[in-house]
Amino acid sequence: MTDAGTHVFRVSLGSKVYRDVEIASSNKLYDLAKTIVRVFDFDFDHAFGFYSNLKGNIYASPIKYELFADMGESDARSVKRTRISEAFPSAGREMMFLFDYGDGWEFRVKTTGLGKKERGVTYPRLLKSLGDAPEQYPMAEDDD
Repeated sequence: MTDAGTHVFRVSLGSKVYRDVEIASSNKLYDLAKTIVRVFDFDFDHAFGFYSNLKGNIYASPIKYELFADMGESDARSVKRTRISEAFPSAGREMMFLFDYGDGWEFRVKTTGLGKKERGVTYPRLLKSLGDAPEQYPMAEDDD
């Protein structure tokens, strides 16, 4: 895919909540992470990674990209240096996006299409939204 291309992703949080987004293929995984967090109305305030294992121990994934790699604390690949087109080379490719290692938000990210940038369109863009996103920080009951 050339730099003039786009990737379309379905990002699912459980079975009944998803967002379809389109982003420039030349953008970095860091940009994709920021987009995912934004379209689910979360704050972009935690570490994260992308993992090829969709089930089981995702940390044992043969392919992984982590923010920690950019901080020199991981053997994973970099999210700030890896283009989306490298990590998701074709339609159908899926990865698990783990956001906030403490709370463990797991988003399933699937490439549903590859396209071309349209003149006058701002990327990334939200194409479709289904279901209400959960609260990132549900209000705790007062212990007063």
